[in-house]
Amino acid sequence: MAKEVRRVLAIARPLTRQRVIARLSRAEEERLIATTLGGIPGFVDRIIVVDDGSADDTAERVRSFGDSRVELVVHEQNRGVGAAIVTGYKRALEEDLDVVCVMAADNQMDPDDLEALVRPVARGEVDYAKANRLFTGQAWELIPRTRYLGNAVLSMLTKIASGYWHVADSQSGYTAASREILEQLDLDRIYPGYGMPNDMLVHLNVWNARVRDIPSRPVYGVGEQSGIKIRKVIPRISWLLVKGFFWRLREKYVIRDFHPLVFFYAFGLLMTLLGLGLGIAEVVLRLMGNAVSVGTVVLVALLLIFGSQFTLFAMWFDMESNKDLR
Repeated sequence: MAKEVRRVLAIARPLTRQRVIARLSRAEEERLIATTLGGIPGFVDRIIVVDDGSADDTAERVRSFGDSRVELVVHEQNRGVGAAIVTGYKRALEEDLDVVCVMAADNQMDPDDLEALVRPVARGEVDYAKANRLFTGQAWELIPRTRYLGNAVLSMLTKIASGYWHVADSQSGYTAASREILEQLDLDRIYPGYGMPNDMLVHLNVWNARVRDIPSRPVYGVGEQSGIKIRKVIPRISWLLVKGFFWRLREKYVIRDFHPLVFFYAFGLLMTLLGLGLGIAEVVLRLMGNAVSVGTVVLVALLLIFGSQFTLFAMWFDMESNKDLR
């Protein structure tokens, strides 16, 4: 199967090679990094390990691994998962490699899925492929409940913010990207923390990049330790997506090309906010003993109805505008 990938790569893009970027966080990766590196398929030509300011022996274990494909890049201080991935992307671009993959160093990304991620990018079918652990029926049983539900919430918000309505499992960082799309992106603008996969999709949509989900097996219980705090991460990434949503509308539908969905979103949000504000004010007045006029109640209802309709129409226009980006 690896030979088949090599033939596909050679036909699709001469001299195409693949690079897997294994990103390391600050601690506890030293126990799993060797297992992760040992599982990377032989068709991968180069492996970059980005040590993001780890305080353990991760770097030493990478240096002593004994694989000529492996290159270690060290951040003297911890910059965040997104910054580590961007460092790997930049290093790959310096060598003009065509397919750039990202794997975590905690052995939670099944190397057997790597070929499926690389293939559509190497063939030129898509610009960016990402693993989706929710396709399989194992996700609910294998993924911890809080992380599964948090992922579901963020996936829905990411659909709205990014315009990729066909993409799910937004928190999956197991990806493959083409050199051409990485050269177009302003990598320094991408969020440096845990919200990097979400923000990446927002930036990709502005460039009309073709993105595809690839089924992937969820891997848990291999000794990994997550540093993600759901209570902190969900509000932070949600705010990141709100800002990304408005940035994408401005960049894609106002500056680069005009689309009337901007008006639908504007009217929808305005009417919904006015309806909610007026409705809350009326409830407060009623609790204080004041009478509520029928006209005001009707106005609140109309504002909320029209606001929701305008917003849904805007979402539908957005879905239609991006339906071919898969």
